[in-house]
Amino acid sequence: MANFVAGIDHYRTVMNDYMEVRVDCDPCSEDITDVLAALLADVGFESFVADASGLTAYIRQADYNPQLLSDVTETLPFEVKVSCNATLIEGRDWNHEWERNYFKPIVVGDRCVVHSSFHTDVPQCEYDIVIDPKMAFGTGHHATTCSIITRILDMDMTGRSVIDMGTGTGILSLLAAMRGASPVTGIEIDEAAYENALENRELNGRLPIVFIHGDASSLASVPYKADIFLANINRNVITADFPAYSDAMQPGGTMLLSGFYTGDIPVIEEVALRHGHHVVGFSERDGWACVELVKDTKN
Repeated sequence: MANFVAGIDHYRTVMNDYMEVRVDCDPCSEDITDVLAALLADVGFESFVADASGLTAYIRQADYNPQLLSDVTETLPFEVKVSCNATLIEGRDWNHEWERNYFKPIVVGDRCVVHSSFHTDVPQCEYDIVIDPKMAFGTGHHATTCSIITRILDMDMTGRSVIDMGTGTGILSLLAAMRGASPVTGIEIDEAAYENALENRELNGRLPIVFIHGDASSLASVPYKADIFLANINRNVITADFPAYSDAMQPGGTMLLSGFYTGDIPVIEEVALRHGHHVVGFSERDGWACVELVKDTKN
């Protein structure tokens, strides 16, 4: 998913100088920023924040090489005009910066509050989720995460089996378990995010959730078929891995997908129909979509 911060060692309490590199793209799309982030990660960049105009990337100053940055931008497999600007960010307590600037308590639907253990003024809600994040995506602030949280709050989760693909901080798995879902499995490909999900499970009373470090191939190791399948990733990953998602579900099961724009819904629907799923509804927040599908009972 493009709109997230990944890798995030620099938000821990260490004092290091970083280079903040702004890459503006014209035109810009999620595909472009996804590929750009992947290529920059290969040359040492640690974290990324994408937006409608491009990407902001961070790398330790000692590892910064302008020529490698130029090589990446010149070899992008798109017809795109790219401009870059690098700024030195002097060393500071990055964990404090994170707490002060990036993660504030959020209330969803007046029923669920998501906050960190360092927050003291927290609203009282039916569901209280503690997240000490190492990443921005998955704190509940992003429109896609918030949309799926909203839908989970409206669904009957009691006794229903759940798989949360691309669990990130584990927030969706945590809420599902709090609402009575069982069993619950979260799968995450990024090792740092996986470790963070384990930490967050402990912060919330050791809820009975199994977290797996892996990709869609790990679905084969889940010992049940899901009544509810969650995936908040991006359009390209979802469409590529949809057959594996479908195989991991019960006939008649519900799938909630997000991580893509409303304009991508027809692409998602076309793939879903090919694999025996149909769209039953969707919501939109800030241009981002949350699509609900049902797997046909004949499958």
